[in-house]
Amino acid sequence: MKKSLLLSLGLLAAIAGPLPAESPEGFVDLFNGENLDGWHGRPHFSPIKFAELSDEERATKVAEWTKDASEHWTVENGELVNDGHGAYLVTDKDYRDYELHLQYKTVPIADSGIYLKGNPQVQIWDVNNEAQFKHGNQKGSGGLWNNSPGAPGKDPLVKADKPLGEWNDVRILQVGARTSVWLNDQLVVDHAIMENYWNRETPLFVSGPIELQTHGGEIRWRNLKIRELSTEDANKVLADKNADQFQSIFNGNDLEGWIGATNGYEVVDGAVRCKKGSGGNLLTEKEYANFVVRLEFKLPAGGNNGLAIRSPLKGNPAYDAMCELQVLDSTHPKYANLDERQYHGSAYGMAAATRGFLRPVGQWNFQEVTVNGSKIKVELNGTVILDTDLSQVSEYMADSAHPGKDRPSGHFGFAGHGDAVEFRSLSIQEL
Repeated sequence: MKKSLLLSLGLLAAIAGPLPAESPEGFVDLFNGENLDGWHGRPHFSPIKFAELSDEERATKVAEWTKDASEHWTVENGELVNDGHGAYLVTDKDYRDYELHLQYKTVPIADSGIYLKGNPQVQIWDVNNEAQFKHGNQKGSGGLWNNSPGAPGKDPLVKADKPLGEWNDVRILQVGARTSVWLNDQLVVDHAIMENYWNRETPLFVSGPIELQTHGGEIRWRNLKIRELSTEDANKVLADKNADQFQSIFNGNDLEGWIGATNGYEVVDGAVRCKKGSGGNLLTEKEYANFVVRLEFKLPAGGNNGLAIRSPLKGNPAYDAMCELQVLDSTHPKYANLDERQYHGSAYGMAAATRGFLRPVGQWNFQEVTVNGSKIKVELNGTVILDTDLSQVSEYMADSAHPGKDRPSGHFGFAGHGDAVEFRSLSIQEL
């Protein structure tokens, strides 16, 4: 993904009844109940195209849109009211991983939505409007309506709307591209990938604003509150999903169950760390064929390591294993001119991962890798950055052969290159 696409494009207790006026612990108000401070106007406009404008052009657009919004958005009795027309209302601030609470109330025939990271949308319907049945409104609100037909999250799991004229409670948990939505205490979207409406060939943006859509009828909003998730909280959301289906492969104390370059690694504070200036291939005793592996990793500045996938005991995993998945500080200047197939998450020398989704150096990243037949998928911090079939690869970096590419099974592990990269919370689900 081009760098420009990533710029400013950017716990969990169930709620019973109306949201309280006072913010729960850790939450802040997005709407102060008095005016539109902290918000500006924007219509249905691509953040990609917006990022491509000059600073002056962006300022002019925002001024025009905000003026239009001010004619259609008002505040009444602590409620944010839109008449069904005009530019949408957009937060001045961008958000990455967060929990969002709000309430809305709408009228017949109107439909609306909540853009997340500037992307449409968590859908809000009049579920009784027969004119919209062809679009699925009778299934209920809360779904990721702009996902592809049949994709998870497109349609809500249950119909949970309250009658028109009553307040609906919404809770949204957003980690990377993973979206969960509760409508009136009922789960309607379960950890689904939100597709990038603006460019379906690339993942959802790293960050972006919250945007309230207006479409054809009055809608009222209140109790808009957000809690930005810490790295620890965001990783926990990802790790907790289907955690009972995974088996730990690292005890947190020593390298029992691991073979190979055991002298090149050490266990520090519950993590496996490659010794600085050392490394080599640290592999599981057990071999795996098809599996899903989950782990957290932390990179030092300029750090370089790799995940050995279906590796033999000897040889270079980049070529002799199915592949080596890069673990790399892709942001470091010394790596500015690498082949695209060498950056983090890539199947080294064969398939390039989408860049830009690493957390800042020194923070723990959460990664899930799915290996099934010849296919491999890498999900980093809740966003799929690689999804490829290695059997279809015919062009290799530097024309170097990869004889291990078609291995049906092998060891899992790390291919250290002398940097103090750390790994923890290692678990595998065999498929």
